[in-house]
Amino acid sequence: MEKGKLIVFEGIDGSGKSAHYKRVCARLEAEGINYHHIVFPRYDNDSSALIRMYLGGEFGSSPNDVNAYAASTFYAVDRFAAYRTDWGGAYNSGGFILSDRYTTSNAVHQGAKLSNEELPGFFEWLYDFEYIKLGLPKPDLVIYLDVDVKTSLKRMKHRQEKTHTSADIHEKDIEYLENCLRVADKAADYYGWTRIPFMKNGVEREIDEKHEEIYSIIKSAL
Repeated sequence: MEKGKLIVFEGIDGSGKSAHYKRVCARLEAEGINYHHIVFPRYDNDSSALIRMYLGGEFGSSPNDVNAYAASTFYAVDRFAAYRTDWGGAYNSGGFILSDRYTTSNAVHQGAKLSNEELPGFFEWLYDFEYIKLGLPKPDLVIYLDVDVKTSLKRMKHRQEKTHTSADIHEKDIEYLENCLRVADKAADYYGWTRIPFMKNGVEREIDEKHEEIYSIIKSAL
């Protein structure tokens, strides 16, 4: 049977990724388009236990206290468990899967711990580890939402105030966020992600305009 379609939303914290993901989900449902949605990491599942320990600082107070390869395995195991117990059946039956984060997040957030010279090797390892060794499906389309660090920090602060939550070890580290942007730019080129620019003609784009662009790209990919 023909495999399904896997479309992924990616972006650093505060990029607007999750907000756009939810808007697309709502529109797909309103238009009666059948799909399966999933958000990573799955913090409420046992398979995310190591992720929660890592982000909570149990392995060290800095992201760099756990190297890129070790930390990547924590997230990959959560995806493997999700694929086997949740969405794999739908995908392998030809279904449409929409995901908020995926292997792409390891490229960005763990790659941020590495130098530019180390990145190609890491990107190659990550592709082989998750898609070949673990057998996870490769995305058909990755929507990458660009942003700058100043806006990212402002949005994260607003979200934390709204949800009464505190920043994890990734969100607290401004230098780390800057490295995430550096690496995301290179990963987008390396893997061929579809970029959604944050600015147009020097002005921050309106959310409705970005949504229409994103939705059109997704519909064209189905």
